[in-house]
Amino acid sequence: MAQYTPPLRDMQFVMHEVHGTIDALRELPPHAELNRELADQVLEEGGKFCAEVLFPINRSGDEEGCTYVGDGVVKTPKGFKEAWRQFKEGGWPTLTCAPEYGGQGLPHAVGMAFQEMMNSANQAWTMYPGLTHGAYDCLKAHGTDAQKALYLPRLVSGEWTGTMCLTEPHCGTDLGMLRSKAEPNPDGSFAITGTKIFISSGEHDMADNIVHLVLARLPDAPQGTKGISLFIVPKFVPNADGSLGARNGIRCGRIEEKMGIHGNATCEMNLLGATGWLVGEPSKGLNAMFVMMNAARIGVGMQSLGLMEVAYQNSLAYAKDRLQSRSLTGPKAPDRPADPIIVHPDVRRMLLTQKAYTEGARCFAYWLALQADVAESHPDADERRAAHDMLSLLTPIVKAFITDNAFLTTNLALQVYGGHGYIREWGMEQYVRDARINMIYEGTNTIQSLDLLGRKVLGDGGAKLRAFGKLVTDFVEEHGTNDDMAEFVNPLAELGDKFTKFSMELGMKGMGNADEVGAAAVDYLRVAGHLVMSYFWAKMAKVALDRVQADGDAVEPFYVAKLATARFYFAKLQPETAGLMRSARTGAATLMALEPELF
Repeated sequence: MAQYTPPLRDMQFVMHEVHGTIDALRELPPHAELNRELADQVLEEGGKFCAEVLFPINRSGDEEGCTYVGDGVVKTPKGFKEAWRQFKEGGWPTLTCAPEYGGQGLPHAVGMAFQEMMNSANQAWTMYPGLTHGAYDCLKAHGTDAQKALYLPRLVSGEWTGTMCLTEPHCGTDLGMLRSKAEPNPDGSFAITGTKIFISSGEHDMADNIVHLVLARLPDAPQGTKGISLFIVPKFVPNADGSLGARNGIRCGRIEEKMGIHGNATCEMNLLGATGWLVGEPSKGLNAMFVMMNAARIGVGMQSLGLMEVAYQNSLAYAKDRLQSRSLTGPKAPDRPADPIIVHPDVRRMLLTQKAYTEGARCFAYWLALQADVAESHPDADERRAAHDMLSLLTPIVKAFITDNAFLTTNLALQVYGGHGYIREWGMEQYVRDARINMIYEGTNTIQSLDLLGRKVLGDGGAKLRAFGKLVTDFVEEHGTNDDMAEFVNPLAELGDKFTKFSMELGMKGMGNADEVGAAAVDYLRVAGHLVMSYFWAKMAKVALDRVQADGDAVEPFYVAKLATARFYFAKLQPETAGLMRSARTGAATLMALEPELF
């Protein structure tokens, strides 16, 4: 009984009115001819595909799940293969890929918005093209010319799909413990042996071939992460002309029975002397794979943004329709037996929390996508470097902060439904189950927190953080004297000042005891997330305020709602940062004092 309508109005507000995305993109040579009409048309048509093709098979795909047929064969749920055919025929896999490999060459800023809608419609299905695009990015950056010519056009077209094979039964986060081996063959290929687990989209019936990117060790490679190499291991070994040759020695041993994303095949992949080809330099595989991993981390943030949006839409519709009790201040629907539950303050709290985190995440993520375009193709090297640094700093935040918020808000959406949310009929429980994995895979949110504080902030003495801080201070200085903006600017400025001191304090403590970084990191990332979100909510509030003041009584209600949501965010959500900083400052002592046997 769930429903989904692509949020085109808010997407266009963020892209065109807040970020000036099209004007910014037109400064980049590959996108000099881009215009708003084209971008809007792509999103409108993409929204139709998501709502009409992907969304109808979301619940059925969850209920049916993938099926392990035997002998390494996996069958996807009914409708998934047909949706893939329509996806290919519509040219959607090619959207942001390079024209030389058959892509349309559209910017990441447009592709990210389409990705959001796909995830709202069907996260499990969207993982198949998502991982394929990650494999494309990795091979485009590190593959040989011959590898690019053979694999990229077929990944771009959707004829073949891709995976990344990292995790092993004994090692997930700590890839330095990896055991898979790669033995050289006389023809320059390698025989790969090992077992990989939790491989999303590892086997399925939707595409002709699956291109696995596999981490393994060469003989005599050093131990630890410095001894890991990356290999292309296709399901079917392609001939020189791209036609499919022999079945390779990589097979699915089983699929996982898991909490959510049932429509995506999560596989154990066994490599028994599978033929593979080296990607990039020997023992530099992790560096190459990070191209795919970083893209995947942003992609996971978009998965959660998509889930937040669709869960909010449904809980809002339910709150307007469900009649229970009377308003505390008197009946609001006296002609009906009870008032709709949206009149109750706590239901409004739950709805506004969802709305604020969803719209704030959209503004943040779309800006980050624009930075990816700048980092890739700005004519000025300094601008490219600055955008790359911003991506590096903010990727763990977009992954962890948004996914944490998605689990919170999908739970709130379920709570709005009450008992009806807990049963399958209404569809809310699926969103909670699907949202939970996003906090775990592609690097747990704790790993993201350690990466942010330990590597991205303290690792360069705060240089990247200061660059983002300058965006905040510039905005505060520009609008700080505007009394009408005070309710947004003042809490942003205050949090910015406190966060700077907070970061320095943790850095000093960490120099004396590294456990202090580990103890504070999760709280720290959440405070950082609020700083980022406060900046983007203040920017959105400024645009909305200008329209309200300019248009008066004729203003579009959209802007009135945007201002009200901004006020809610700063009044009710941002203040949690005070408790988070207090918690982080208590340090590691209470965490590390208890001996393991006393737990």
